[in-house]
Amino acid sequence: MGESMSRRLKLQLGGDADMEDRAFPNPFPDYEAAAERQAEEPPCSRTPLSPEELGLPFHSDGKIINNFARRIQTKIKDLLQQMEEGLKTADPHDCSAYTGWTGIALLYLQLYRVTCDQSYLLRSLDYVKRTLRNLNGRRVTFLCGDAGPLAVGAVVYHKLKSDCESQECITKLLQLQRTIVCRDSDLPDELLYGRAGYLYALLYVNTEIGPGAVCESAIKEVVSAIIESGKALSREERKVERCPLLYQWHRKQYVGAAHGMAGIYYMLMQPAAKVDQETLTEMVKPSIDYMRHKRFRSGNYPSSLSNETDRLVHWCHGAPGVIHVLMQAYKVFKEEKYLKDAVECSDVIWQRGLLRKGYGICHGTAGNGYAFLSLYHITQDKKYLYRACKFAEWCLDYGAHGCRIPDRPYSLFEGMAGTVHFLSDILAPEASRFPAFELSSSQRDTKVQKDY
Repeated sequence: MGESMSRRLKLQLGGDADMEDRAFPNPFPDYEAAAERQAEEPPCSRTPLSPEELGLPFHSDGKIINNFARRIQTKIKDLLQQMEEGLKTADPHDCSAYTGWTGIALLYLQLYRVTCDQSYLLRSLDYVKRTLRNLNGRRVTFLCGDAGPLAVGAVVYHKLKSDCESQECITKLLQLQRTIVCRDSDLPDELLYGRAGYLYALLYVNTEIGPGAVCESAIKEVVSAIIESGKALSREERKVERCPLLYQWHRKQYVGAAHGMAGIYYMLMQPAAKVDQETLTEMVKPSIDYMRHKRFRSGNYPSSLSNETDRLVHWCHGAPGVIHVLMQAYKVFKEEKYLKDAVECSDVIWQRGLLRKGYGICHGTAGNGYAFLSLYHITQDKKYLYRACKFAEWCLDYGAHGCRIPDRPYSLFEGMAGTVHFLSDILAPEASRFPAFELSSSQRDTKVQKDY
């Protein structure tokens, strides 16, 4: 009885027992150790220590060193072979980006983006064709519905200069909009199954193909529906002053990126969404601040406003998802408090982000590693590039840690495809892009040598 009570208290406080149950202890020294060794080196030394001798996986300009790059390329080749073999027995009817064939198409589109190898684009097309033949009409979002296959299809066909096929995908994508903006609809607003997930699909098409591929009026209509929904719940819950835009899913006011406020606010702050500055300042900003005030002392965030246990450090629930909305708020509002909170999130992820749930994106090491890459884009602080590389190093031992096997072990958001996506971005960190969240890289896409 005493032991179980002790364990309950540790769960409430985010104690060591729960951390050990959910994450492996981080075995890597942090960046400061390597930086200190570099500082201690005599300035008159004839042979300066190499990045490898300092324990750094990159040169002073941020370029990945050759040995580490070769290890990543070899692992990508190995994992791609395993993935393709495993997909032979995957669910033929799952066309989603999250766990299905569209996610695999996105992976090959990513490999094409990173390497400029046309064979990857053609492989992406193979999977796009499969998904477009099997749309089910049950859901409407990018990650879990028909909007994903249609948006990715539009982009792949555009890159192949098949403009008629691309436009046909866009036309079908826009036909879904009636369900999104219908006032009588019970559609939620979150990213996985709701309006924000459909908005992502529209913005993704415009980002990849060009402004105007999806008309501005269509985007504005979806944005307005999201804002009105948030205002209505805020009034109902009597939180208009504290949180002007409040959202819920399955009657819970979730915080994280997948089902919660972080994902919705992130989408509303995207420049391509064209939310007016007054709405951003008067409604989105105080709502983000309300969410910020719910964080735990550790720097992590609860899964929902009613949850007081500091347990989850995932992209879907916790700091690895919230960090992205904080960084976007810093870009939009130029206030240091958002960057400071993002840095605190990164420390939580460094301490507790090597997850026993696996190596995937939604709730795995790869998704957590993307938080560091995104923070590196903003700060250019090599500490975060170092941390991302160390999480990649953990992924190089894929399967060796005794992690749980996900339900969709080869998929983009739960499994192997997501790990490959993350590893490929480590090869070009200055142009990395978190799939189905970041709509554009901070710099121009960078080609790397293809050895996989």
